[in-house]
Amino acid sequence: MPLVAHSLLPSFDRLRQQGQEILTLDHAIHQDIRELHIGFLNMMPDSALTVTEQQFMRLVGSCNQIAQFYVHPFSIDGLSRSSQMRSYIDQYYEPFEKLKEEGLDALVLTGANVANPRLEAEPFWKPLQEIIHWAAENTTSILCSCLATHALLQQLYSINRQPLPGKKWGVYSHRVIQQQHPIMRDINTRFDVPHSRYNTVSRAQLEAGGLTILVESKDGGVHMVVSPDQFRLIFMQGHPEYDFNSLLKEYKREVLRFIEGEIDVYPPHPENYFPEEAAVIADEYQRIVQASRKAGTAIPPFPEATLERYVDNTWGDTGKAIFNNWLGLVYQLTAVDRKRAFAPGIDPENPLGLR
Repeated sequence: MPLVAHSLLPSFDRLRQQGQEILTLDHAIHQDIRELHIGFLNMMPDSALTVTEQQFMRLVGSCNQIAQFYVHPFSIDGLSRSSQMRSYIDQYYEPFEKLKEEGLDALVLTGANVANPRLEAEPFWKPLQEIIHWAAENTTSILCSCLATHALLQQLYSINRQPLPGKKWGVYSHRVIQQQHPIMRDINTRFDVPHSRYNTVSRAQLEAGGLTILVESKDGGVHMVVSPDQFRLIFMQGHPEYDFNSLLKEYKREVLRFIEGEIDVYPPHPENYFPEEAAVIADEYQRIVQASRKAGTAIPPFPEATLERYVDNTWGDTGKAIFNNWLGLVYQLTAVDRKRAFAPGIDPENPLGLR
């Protein structure tokens, strides 16, 4: 079922232009269909805020449950923002206090850029604790992405992320470890997921904390984990929300940083992402950049449009299927009044009835 354009958030129009089905609020309120209200805590930096917003909204809107999906974006004070982006958030995002009063069925948490080696020194640390404390008691399930995963694992399970020798960056093949889990229902047993991170939490750390690993990669590491009750908290280290060209744009940013002298080493390709044709073009551009810098001549523009013709999305359908399964469970387990009150016969400590 479609997303409901319940506010003037520009992403509704952008998604509609991209082919996403979006209901007007007037149409929605005249349908006799149950609503699901999904909070979306967006902590991404200015350059990625609206793109990430649209990526996650697209995953929610692709769900085939018989429900209307209201996505409620909000953010945290204290994050570094331009005046333009602060105005955008003030105009289109909702205050957390309002969401607490009205209630949410589920919550999605994005990653964030960090400037400190210790997460507890970040400006989002204390506000995030307040949000999680409320959401744990008042929503059915919380889904965390990337940095939010690391922050909550530290806050709730004392699991500290570990720095990697180098950036984990690319598209990696994963396998489903717990095929019987409802979130993995009808999911391919092997599928790709993009990763982009400098830190990780290991299988040993997660298992010692009592969490259940759902999806793992030999090269990419653990991707999906659930809390001991199997559903309240869902953690992802990868990025199923990424567009086909998200890693390409990230690669371009790193190349431009090298050109501007912000980094000393030319960035490698994202692993397992460029096919042979794209790799040849990227390598030729690297040769031109390095030769031009040495000769002091002008550097031509980055060949983004040419490279886009060769890169693929090999993870999107699986990401949509996982979100569909997750929101289907939220739909089944959430009471109509959108409080964490389960139907008779459902054990709140094991809502999925897993043994």
